[in-house]
Amino acid sequence: MIEYIIAGFSALLTFESLLAIIIGLVCGIVIGAIPGLTADLAIILCLPITYSMDPVPAILLCLGLYCGGTYGGSITAILINTPGTPANAATMLDGYPMTKKGKAFKALTMALYASFVGGIISALILLFAAPNIAKITMHFGPPEYFSIAIFGLSIIASISNKNIIKGLIGGIVGIFVAIIGQDSVSGVVRFTFGSSKLAGGIPLIVTLVGLFALAELISKADYRPNEDMSRKTKLKIDRETVSFGEFKRCIKAMLVSTGIGTIVGATPGTGGGIAAFISYDQTKKMSKRGDEFGTGEIEGVAASESANNATTGSTLIPLLTLGIPGDGCTAILLGALMLQGMVPGPSLFKDFPDTIYAIMVGLLFVNIFMLIIGKLFTRYYVNITRIPYELMSAIIVIYCVAGTFSSEASTFHVLVSIIIGIVSFILRKLDFGVVPIILGVVLGSLVELNFRRSMVLSNNSMSIFISRPFSLIFLLLAAFSVVFFFYKLIKSGKKETT
Repeated sequence: MIEYIIAGFSALLTFESLLAIIIGLVCGIVIGAIPGLTADLAIILCLPITYSMDPVPAILLCLGLYCGGTYGGSITAILINTPGTPANAATMLDGYPMTKKGKAFKALTMALYASFVGGIISALILLFAAPNIAKITMHFGPPEYFSIAIFGLSIIASISNKNIIKGLIGGIVGIFVAIIGQDSVSGVVRFTFGSSKLAGGIPLIVTLVGLFALAELISKADYRPNEDMSRKTKLKIDRETVSFGEFKRCIKAMLVSTGIGTIVGATPGTGGGIAAFISYDQTKKMSKRGDEFGTGEIEGVAASESANNATTGSTLIPLLTLGIPGDGCTAILLGALMLQGMVPGPSLFKDFPDTIYAIMVGLLFVNIFMLIIGKLFTRYYVNITRIPYELMSAIIVIYCVAGTFSSEASTFHVLVSIIIGIVSFILRKLDFGVVPIILGVVLGSLVELNFRRSMVLSNNSMSIFISRPFSLIFLLLAAFSVVFFFYKLIKSGKKETT
């Protein structure tokens, strides 16, 4: 193995490979920071460029876009309460409140450090433990995927701000949005309201843009610049960086979240968004400052960003060892590898060892360069908040419409996104949380599909979910999550009465 790593280093250390990493990261960060545009789209746009490139720099360019896009989404999540990518939705829970407190620079810096920690550890795990982790996830089937999704939905209890009824309703609304369109099992078209354009369902990016960005814009439609007192004074942003004490306090959160992100990422069909929410929830329960989460707690930013970036390395584990993409980006990377004449699977390490180890070692360099680029440009990200709101809102609308349209070149999806934005605005006015809705959207189809597959496997016997160890473990974790929430709720209620 050591000789392959050394050979990988020699194949990696070329001008073309290093330049591909830097270009991929810069473009990925910019695209990830634009609401509605994702790393998936960036990789797709760059695939034609990779045709004429050698395999190593071609794949490293895609990995730079992947990692840069995942990290870049935290920028707008922190600064303008709009996650650039689905994986950064949990980051805004504490990132944006920190911005409102004048600590945007600190939040961005913590997001960078956490992204680096999560990314570098998962890259090391990919390099040294990929075959062993793949052996575990290889045994996962529909029952395990169903249980993981149920565990994810159980987090709704912890993020409902003590109003669990509205949280559950929000989750149900999200699940309803997720199952619109053609049923993947029977082929039946559902809930399309007579529109054939909804037969393919509503793309996640369309839902995200509507739920977060457009609803935010609508909620500020009555903004009047002349009445904004902050416009009459020069905007000052605290350039206070992350102290050693704060970083030390976040180490446990980052390590635990990196572990969760690595496991979730190595499980095909999940992704950074699920990992971030699970990690955020677990960190909130473990932290001594759990009650401050959602108000601008730096541990919340560290947890979500280390988790979603940890998936960037671990999603490659099932892809390279089994030929199974872990998420949307790795599905596109599957195509990029095949364009280079490499078919992912167990034979990949045997047929192209130098190339594969160069790619895995290259992922380490991707995260190192991401830290360097982030340190150089973080101070400039904060300037986004200096842009007058009327100009910023116009820019956001343009990017949202462009991003929504470019996902499938559909004006219909732009209209759907606007409708979702209006509904999200109404739900906000009724004090419904947006996060439970997005959890339902992300996990709804996963729950339904794997539940039905499990029923087929077990002849409609529910015992399949408790007879399989990993499935049972995730169901028990889900039950513990809900019970722990009610325990804290009852405990806090008793304190208030006394």
